[in-house]
Amino acid sequence: MLTKISDIEKRLSGRKKKAMLVAAAVSDENIIQAIMKARDKDIINATLIGNEEKIREYCQDNNLDQKGIYFINEEDGHKAGFKAVQLVHEEKADIIMNGQETYRGASFIGRAVIDKTYGISKGNRISHLALCEIEGYHKLIGITDIVMNNMPSLKEKALIISNAVSFLRILGIEKPKVAALAAVEVVNEAMPATLEAAMLSKMSQRGQIKNCIIEGPLAFDNAISKEQATCKGIINEVSGDPDILFAPDIETAGMLYQAFVFFAKAKVASLAIGATVPIVLTTKMDSPETRVNSILLGASLYV
Repeated sequence: MLTKISDIEKRLSGRKKKAMLVAAAVSDENIIQAIMKARDKDIINATLIGNEEKIREYCQDNNLDQKGIYFINEEDGHKAGFKAVQLVHEEKADIIMNGQETYRGASFIGRAVIDKTYGISKGNRISHLALCEIEGYHKLIGITDIVMNNMPSLKEKALIISNAVSFLRILGIEKPKVAALAAVEVVNEAMPATLEAAMLSKMSQRGQIKNCIIEGPLAFDNAISKEQATCKGIINEVSGDPDILFAPDIETAGMLYQAFVFFAKAKVASLAIGATVPIVLTTKMDSPETRVNSILLGASLYV
């Protein structure tokens, strides 16, 4: 069981080969620094797509060793995104990363990933999963979906959960426990999130969402505290022990994630999942450690 973010790096100690990361439209210094730190851990090599002259100049000015780092000169961001996807098709890349920590930078990757002709989405729903280490909680806990899906339908919610479950199974959690969150823990027809959480729970029971236990609706308190759940007469296998917190919408997930990071000082690693390879999408709010942790999490799929 993964209990700390550092367990991800420990998991990689037995890997057979380095993963190859490709970063598209590289211009942010934060990205270059994170890639170099992950490279220094002997876990990845990387291809950087962008203005090669400027990237090399930055590396030289900051005494960054370019060993294991390859370059493709392409200054057009959208073309850089498609070249990154092309490397995946050619089996020359195992992880994709944004090279600019902006909405526009993410779009360079996003458009290429979901392109109907050249994309790598496999026809699946792509979603985002953040794994958090929080003091006081006994293991890593995931939050989904923070980035990719604004107001998912019931069908889309099932796919987002399936993505997260499949990913955690790769990390060794055989049957992840999922708390389907809502404002309250009772079904209320005036609150659609409670209805859909109940349906997701029933879908899990009937095998429509496989390899997991989903309980919902659960309010946040009785999702993470067995004691609080018991006080309210809620008896189930998930309360107090969820592996995944499934939020009903992107606003809830995003605020919960930011509360974990800024108030609880959570250590984090996150990925976009559901494509043929993991995608590292970092933002300006991420710490240097989070960027590196996210790269390592992507590499953990290739142990």
